[in-house]
Amino acid sequence: MTMRGITDLLLGLLPIVLIILLWQALISFGYAPPSLLPPPGQVFARIGEQLLDPSFQQNIAATLFRLFAGFAIAVVLGVSIGIAAAVSPAVNAAVRPLVRVLAPLPKVALYPAFLLLLGFGHESKVILVVADALFPILLSTYYGASVVEQKLIWSALAAGTPPRQLLWKVVLPAAMPSILTGCRIGLVISCIVVFLAEMITSTDGLGHVLVAAARQFQAVDMFVPLITISLLGLILNGLLGFLRSYLLRGFPEV
Repeated sequence: MTMRGITDLLLGLLPIVLIILLWQALISFGYAPPSLLPPPGQVFARIGEQLLDPSFQQNIAATLFRLFAGFAIAVVLGVSIGIAAAVSPAVNAAVRPLVRVLAPLPKVALYPAFLLLLGFGHESKVILVVADALFPILLSTYYGASVVEQKLIWSALAAGTPPRQLLWKVVLPAAMPSILTGCRIGLVISCIVVFLAEMITSTDGLGHVLVAAARQFQAVDMFVPLITISLLGLILNGLLGFLRSYLLRGFPEV
């Protein structure tokens, strides 16, 4: 790891450390009772115990399955529709009104309809993730493909690139930074939405674990799924960052 990478890592860890110190200070100075806000050491110890519990591991697996399934579908649809809208005026005319109407809509308001149509299993939660993560990816892809410089296309044609291959060899690579930015936003949204959906209606998953602990007034166990989903999001975002660095290794900003 380079010196810049170490510096970025330390700067990224600093806010997390400050939050934990503030958390401990609130308890130490009596601003929050341990029964409502347990000490961080107790919570992290409980996380270590739960990670070794097969039942908790199954809950993590259920959450990750819904997250990955919904996010993958959103990426495929968002990139495909965004590219199509950028290169085809007809597709653009059809998609733009739908985006303007549906993008500002809080997708969780559609969750009852998804439950009625798809039931209480994985499907309704996956579709909710798709609905929420789709638009950031679609809009970022559309923007990235729309601002591709015309001289790149002319240069590719002059170099002998067949017109039917311009999309794959010129437009898509040039739009990749914007696409990956949309994917990072969509990934964060996916983590939030899948957790929220499991809190509303589920018999497994990290969101269900939190609700079950709240019903039994187990404050420590309430913090375990919250921190776990945060750590999963941090790890997934880091992996996507490494993928971005690899895919964009020829770009000036990387």
